[in-house]
Amino acid sequence: MNNEQVQAIKNNPKYQKLVSTRGKFAWTLTIIMLVVYYAFILLIAFSPETLGAKISPDSMTTVGIPVGIAIIVFAFILTGIYTRRANNEFDGLLNDLKNDLNNDTKKGMN
Repeated sequence: MNNEQVQAIKNNPKYQKLVSTRGKFAWTLTIIMLVVYYAFILLIAFSPETLGAKISPDSMTTVGIPVGIAIIVFAFILTGIYTRRANNEFDGLLNDLKNDLNNDTKKGMN
């Protein structure tokens, strides 16, 4: 791939939309996960008794265990959300871009 082809790809509006949309979505999910994770860390730092409390008087399990598991599950859910959108929307945009580039290449050969 030569420099001219790279510039053609970068200047394509579909490529710019793909990069912009994917980047914004990825950063949004990243920020959500960081907020959840750091909220958990702050809760540990400033209110350890909250997470150290027993779920019920008879239980040996503390509140912190299900909260920690919920954070891990939440991370998997966010990963699933990203994967689903990548497979449905981003792959479609990428295929449109590839088709445009293939058509441009064929036009250049004629």
